[in-house]
Amino acid sequence: QVQLVESGGGLVQPGGSLRLSCAAAGRIFSINVMGWYRQAPGKQRELVATITDGGSTTYADSVKGRFTVSRDNAKSTVYLEMNSLNPEDTAVYYCYVKRISFPAYELWGQGTQVTISS
Repeated sequence: QVQLVESGGGLVQPGGSLRLSCAAAGRIFSINVMGWYRQAPGKQRELVATITDGGSTTYADSVKGRFTVSRDNAKSTVYLEMNSLNPEDTAVYYCYVKRISFPAYELWGQGTQVTISS
């Protein structure tokens, strides 16, 4: 089994920064895609950013230029550096990992709350 442990959420003032981390543990093998989704109250879960094992990244339009996703394959960890945060970024952020080949899996973390408020 694969477990995901997230950290780094919290309360930040508008314009501030936060860094989220998510470490995968267990029978990981190699992870093809790592990233982050978020869900705000009353809204559907949406993609924030992903990064492949080859380093290709994808970002939601709303976070481009402000957020940076990265990964450390040796630590099976994905990071999300968030800058210029605004109240619309308030949500529960979920780590995401996907392995395509056997044993395939697709998992979300337990979520970490990010609140942007003055």
